[in-house]
Amino acid sequence: MKKYMLFVISVALVLSSSMRGQEIKATLESESDRAHLDELRREGFNKLYNLEYEEARKHFREMARLFPAHPAGAQFLATSLWLQTLGDSRRLQTSLYNSDAFYEETDDKVDPRVVNQFREWTRQAKTLADVRLRQNPKDAEALYFSGAIDGLKAAFAGSVERSFIPALRAGARAVDRHREVVKVDSAYADAELTIGLYDYIVGDLPLPVKLLASVGGVRGSKRRGLQTLERVAKEGRWAGDDARTILIALYKREGRWTDALNVSSELSAKYERNYIFKLEAADALTSLAASERKANNREAATKHEAEAFTIFERLLGRERAGRESASRTSARPAFDLIHFRYGEVLLAANQFARAAKEFKAAANVSGAEAGLATMAHLRRAQTLDLAGDRGEAIAAYKTVLTRPNIYDAHKQAARRLQEPFRR
Repeated sequence: MKKYMLFVISVALVLSSSMRGQEIKATLESESDRAHLDELRREGFNKLYNLEYEEARKHFREMARLFPAHPAGAQFLATSLWLQTLGDSRRLQTSLYNSDAFYEETDDKVDPRVVNQFREWTRQAKTLADVRLRQNPKDAEALYFSGAIDGLKAAFAGSVERSFIPALRAGARAVDRHREVVKVDSAYADAELTIGLYDYIVGDLPLPVKLLASVGGVRGSKRRGLQTLERVAKEGRWAGDDARTILIALYKREGRWTDALNVSSELSAKYERNYIFKLEAADALTSLAASERKANNREAATKHEAEAFTIFERLLGRERAGRESASRTSARPAFDLIHFRYGEVLLAANQFARAAKEFKAAANVSGAEAGLATMAHLRRAQTLDLAGDRGEAIAAYKTVLTRPNIYDAHKQAARRLQEPFRR
């Protein structure tokens, strides 16, 4: 039940990026002001989508300085901090949130300084939006930002703080606000992103839960939700790429691997420094290969697997060439995550020796994120079990138990010390 209720978190990773909003109409004194703010927003989010967080914040701070009465600057600063926090903890890839393991107890803690700064920026943004709503309750843009702030709070609570009930409540408030936006201004297309996502989530609930929800007037439709998101991807002025990013996750959930591949490849080409979209493309290729193999189309399966392998080899080229000195602002790839995901792909292809090697490399990357390193040791142990190397597998499981518990790693390791891992 929790997995279905919290699917919102799996695709809310980019929900608050849609806070870029529509053209600013209030609080700006001239057309040149409006154009300047739009340009700062465009440049800032281009940096953000390329994972250049500090560079993005320079643009957002300038927005806050030049337009202190508008919620955009503070809102986008909070968005950048949230996304950077997910990046640092290796939680940007959407497939993580489809796993039951994500919702298990864990030892990882959030830096209180990050939480305090996030709350301060969202508080500032909310206050500025509320000021405008008191002046005009039908200010569509202020309603939009008010709902977007709640959407951001929902995403942060679920994906960073792992506080799932507050996340669901904040998400519901965001949807209500954006429905008000559409009532006030039916042409405000970007607000439909949240509404389409909500439609899909409710439509994806198990039938008994869906029937119970309908008693309270809550209804949804996966088909309608997807159509809405696809329309925003085509017609949204600012939220098009946000809708496309969400669609990657939903297409994968629907088994539409080719669609997921096409969208992730499109975004990867547009934001060349964003290695996450490349990982999403490799993940789609791997699933497409598995689908082809089930259909006994081995040639196509082998081709897709080879394409996925090529993506990883290119991503790891910089590391293997010894060029690891790029700064954070230059969007240095997270090599621990890349090795880990490569291991997953190789494991799916039954290449156990190569997979175990990649998991080991992930755990041993200098500065590897602690939780991901724990999971890399666990996956290596499971791979060794599949390869029939029980002695090495036991040693790796014991290593897992000496490390911080992430998701359900300790529970899985303890179980596999008693019996070998089997798929």
